[in-house]
Amino acid sequence: MDSQKTKFTVGLFVACGVGIALVAVIWLGMSRIFEKGQFYAAYFNESVQGLDIDSPVKYRGVPVGRVERIEVAPDSKLIQVVLKIETVEKLERDIVAQLKSVGITGSMFVELDRRREDEPDFSPHLSFPTEYPVVGSKPSGISQILKGIDDVLKKIKSVDLEGISDRVKLSLDDINQAIADANVKRVSTGLTNLLERADRVLAKNEDSINKSIIELRQTLENATGFFGKGSSLVGKVDDSYSYLERQLLIIAQNLEKASENLDRLTELLADQPSQ
Repeated sequence: MDSQKTKFTVGLFVACGVGIALVAVIWLGMSRIFEKGQFYAAYFNESVQGLDIDSPVKYRGVPVGRVERIEVAPDSKLIQVVLKIETVEKLERDIVAQLKSVGITGSMFVELDRRREDEPDFSPHLSFPTEYPVVGSKPSGISQILKGIDDVLKKIKSVDLEGISDRVKLSLDDINQAIADANVKRVSTGLTNLLERADRVLAKNEDSINKSIIELRQTLENATGFFGKGSSLVGKVDDSYSYLERQLLIIAQNLEKASENLDRLTELLADQPSQ
């Protein structure tokens, strides 16, 4: 009698456990079914290492869904990521998906954002029908950096470095030959002789130049006095002579400037005979 009660109790316990497990499985499955949300598919032409099922889907950092499924696309080239967006709003056509990493852990999530007006469409071409609406995609930041490095390396390889080196060498040879043909030493000797002759000419005529400057200064002083008297006289006669007065003053100023320029020229010739 006791053995039968024990068997009944064990059987009842097992049946209750199985029933509870079935109810839990059904409840979880039904809860997923009745969850709000819409499904979309994004296709990536790169590795999705670090992206897992239930990884978050964010719109500019705000969680809006999760990754429902990850699999190889029907063309066996692209990776299909099924997204479950748990918001009421539908994703617009200018929304693009991008893989982003979470710190240094290696985990990935899907970031949604709007495509800029000047940004090209990087979404891969699809040659097969899709089960869900397609969300555009663009390469991750790491992929763009690697692609940029690869483009730079290709451009470097395409440059004809050997040909450039040969052309530079030929140009240097031409320059050396032109210098040799120009007989630089002879030109330098001629310039030196010319400067020496100029120094001798200045030394011989220095007294004459100074005397001319003194005479010119005296002439300017006399002219200034004359113009001053003429100005006072013209001012007393009539206003009609005002124009002549202005012209006389301008001439006097020009003569003074000429004297100053001649002084500077003489000093320059004395200090720098090579000029």
